[in-house]
Order: sequence, then structure tokens, then C-alpha cells
Amino acid sequence: MTNISVKDLSDELRRAINKIEQTEGLEKVGIVIRVGDGVAWIHGLSKAGYSEMLEIETDDGVSEAFALNLMEDEIGAVLLDSESKVRAGAKVRLTGKALEVPVGEELLGRVVDPLGRPLDGGPEIKTKQTGLVEKPAIGVMGRQSVNEPLMTGILSIDAMVPIGRGQRELIIGDRQTGKTAIAIDTMINQAKQNTGVVNIYVAIGQKLSKVASLIDRLKEEGVLKQTIIVATSASDPASLLYLAPYAATAMGEYFRDNKKHALIIYDDLSKHAVAYRQMSLLLRRPPGREAYPGDVFYLHSRLLERSAKLSDDLGGGSLTALPIIETQAGDISAYIPTNVISITDGQIFLETDLFYQGLRPAISVGLSVSRVGGSAQTKAIKSVSGDLRMKLAQFRELASFAQFGSDLDKDTKSQIELGQRLTEILKQAQFSPLSVWEQYVSIYAVTEGLFNEVPVAKIQEARTALLSYIKKKHKKLIDTLNTGAKPEDEVKETIKEAAKEVASEYKG
Repeated sequence: MTNISVKDLSDELRRAINKIEQTEGLEKVGIVIRVGDGVAWIHGLSKAGYSEMLEIETDDGVSEAFALNLMEDEIGAVLLDSESKVRAGAKVRLTGKALEVPVGEELLGRVVDPLGRPLDGGPEIKTKQTGLVEKPAIGVMGRQSVNEPLMTGILSIDAMVPIGRGQRELIIGDRQTGKTAIAIDTMINQAKQNTGVVNIYVAIGQKLSKVASLIDRLKEEGVLKQTIIVATSASDPASLLYLAPYAATAMGEYFRDNKKHALIIYDDLSKHAVAYRQMSLLLRRPPGREAYPGDVFYLHSRLLERSAKLSDDLGGGSLTALPIIETQAGDISAYIPTNVISITDGQIFLETDLFYQGLRPAISVGLSVSRVGGSAQTKAIKSVSGDLRMKLAQFRELASFAQFGSDLDKDTKSQIELGQRLTEILKQAQFSPLSVWEQYVSIYAVTEGLFNEVPVAKIQEARTALLSYIKKKHKKLIDTLNTGAKPEDEVKETIKEAAKEVASEYKG
């Protein structure tokens, strides 16, 4: 037996260890031990990171997945492709990368899936940049308070529940009460008013027929060219439904970070939470309230916090979020609604009863609020809508008492009549957003009593006639009001004269 010195032995061992470290070991290569329901369980890969991309070897190439459950002896990965390709025993490799999606202006006018693959039959999308699907929100010092208006074109919202750029305003209500309609009208208004705001619409588990009709409408209105649609259907895997809002937010952040403004609509986050619950249960996470996992609040908070108005040092761009939540029987105290209400800067609540009464949009004045939008509201609209909410609230209270008796004093009668006229003026057909001057004139004509002699049933007709009259004879007034500045007395006098002339034709 040859004598080996301790030094030689240690050198030999060191060389062997280095050789092993250079080869693939369990830390870099894992093995699929079981697969099913869109989830692969992988042994090894102890250094895998949360949401890291994995490559699984298949017979016809490579299948992609991302790590979501990180445990000591195995990890749970969610498949992005069909699970039929993946078999137990397949090798899995770490990529060292988090999931990324294409971002940039090349996506405008296109319909894509959450991975940026085209769904509109158009050519493959090639962008210069990619964005991280999961990304930390901008810090406190990188933000500024909401100070620029984002006009929806919907009179009742812009007057009573104003939205500013960088705000997160929840749209909440039961099924078929007009939630998506508000979002679409807001998108249309950005194009009609040439605001330059990019629209991003995220369809989460929606019917494909609904998405198709939306696309057709946006084409018809000339809005699609400044819109990105990220679409998933109910038949898509839960992984794509889960990724959709995060991927779309990454696309929106591109515009925000390049000194532009973007509006993102999540339709809807109820379905997103359900998809996450499905994934979590398949990954054997312990269920909590309503079977949702314990981190479902974090699911939406880390998403919505990415919407912000950036500081001037960072370019002053903004990403405004309009998340949609569907309630059951008007219950806003359910788990997911209360979570999202606490994360957002206010909510627009759509009431089923109002909807069936013909009040559209069916916005509940009492339950709707904008916590930060008031500072971004245009001075023109603010000057005429200051006490609008109070007047409507008083009217609804008085109207409920008035039905029990006919003997009402003069002041009560006048309040009820004003409330009826305000309710009528706030009615608005879909796909017909109003500009700033149209909103100002509409509210001013009613609140100043200029339409007092017009029967309630003819208020809408009189408003249309007044707007047409001003459009024909006072174009300078339109330009003045559209600046958003508080109008001078001269402007108000012109509107008064025009309103009196129109009102005389519609007297009861």
C-alpha cells in the first residue's frame, strides 16, 4: 500500500469536490415525481426561488413551469403548457430567471394571452423589451399624490366620484349591473378626448363571446389602436388566469416608467381569486376562510400597489387601476370584496335595484366614494358639483317618506323636484361619454334652476338640445370649459341665456 500524506489526500479531496460542483447535481437538476391538474411535483432543486421559471424535458422539447410551493424535499410547480406533455421521471432544470412577458408599444392594438402570445390571428409579437411579471411596487419616495384628473366621460362619476391618474378605484356590484360598461366607456373617452392614455383591458376567465364583442366595439369606436387586451377564458388553465393581471400590469408599467399614462382594467378579480384558490388547493396549501389560502390578501395588494403616480424625478408617469369585483346579492362584506376595498382608494358601487329602475349607470351615491380623487377633479366640475351628493342623498331620503303622504311643504316639494331632475340628468346611455364642457353645462342647467319649468320626462331631451345649441353658436365657450378651469361670470351668463331659450321650448 502506497503511503499518502495528509496534504496530498486533502488536495485530492478538494479536486474531487470541485469536480462534483461543476457537474449537475440535485440542486440544479430535479426529477418530476408526479404530475396532475396542471401541477408538477419535483424532487430536488433546493435552490429554486419563488416564481422562478423551470424547464421540464419532454418527448418533443421543453415544457415551461414556474415554482410556487417551496418545501424542503420537493417543490410544487405550476405548468404553463399542457400537462399531457409532462411525465413522471422527467428532468427539470432551473433557469435562474423569473417569468417575463413582452412589453412595449408593439403590443398596442393586439389581443394576447398572459404570456404575450397573439390571440388575434396576427403576426408574432416581437418587442425590444420584456418586463417581470412579479415585480416590487414603487417605494414611497418614488410616488406623488394623485393630482391629475382621469376623465371617465360618465357624468355621475366625474362629478361625484372623481378619479385621478395613478388612483386605484374599485368598481363593485352584482352580476349584470353595468360594471364592464363603465370600464369600456372610460376607455372610449380616453380616445375621444385625445388624452394620450393607453388602455389595458384584462379579461380574467371571461366568455370569449364577451371579449369578441368588446373588441368589435373598440374597433368601431377607434379605440383599439391605443389598447392592449390580455384575454383568458374560463376554459384556460388556472395558471394563466392567475398570471393575467400581473402580466398586464407589467405591460402597463412600461408606459408608466416611460413618462406616459396608462389605464388598466381587471375584469374581474373575483375570478382571479378563485383561480388562485384552485391552484393553492392543488398545491396542498392549508385553506382558510371560504377555502381561500391565507395569503389571498397579499395576492391582490402586491398587484394593486404597482399602480401609482410617479414622482417628477421619475418622469411623472402614471398607471391607473380600475379593478372589478362581482358581489353576490349586493354583499360587499364578503371576503374578497372587503379585502380589495381596503387596498383601493375608493369604490364605485352599482346597485341592482337602481339598475332595474332604469337608472344607468346604477351608481349608489351613499356607498360610492373616492378617497383621493377630489384633489384631481377639474375646477370647472368641482365648482358645480360640490353639494351634488348631498342633494341626491336628501332626495332619496325624502322620496321614501313622500310616498306615505301627499301633504308636503313647499321646501320639501322643491327638494324632491330638484332631486328628480338631477337623477334624470345623471342618466347616460352606454358608449356616449361626455366631455368636460358637456358635463359642466348639464349640471349647471339643473342646479341653477334653469330647467325648473321643463317636465322631468323631457330633461334628457332638453339637455341634448342645449348642448347642440351651444355647439353651434358658442364654440369659444367650449374651448374655455374644456381647459377645466373655473368658468368666469361671462361664461355662466352665456349658458344661462342659452338654457332659458332652450327651456322655453320644453315648458310643460
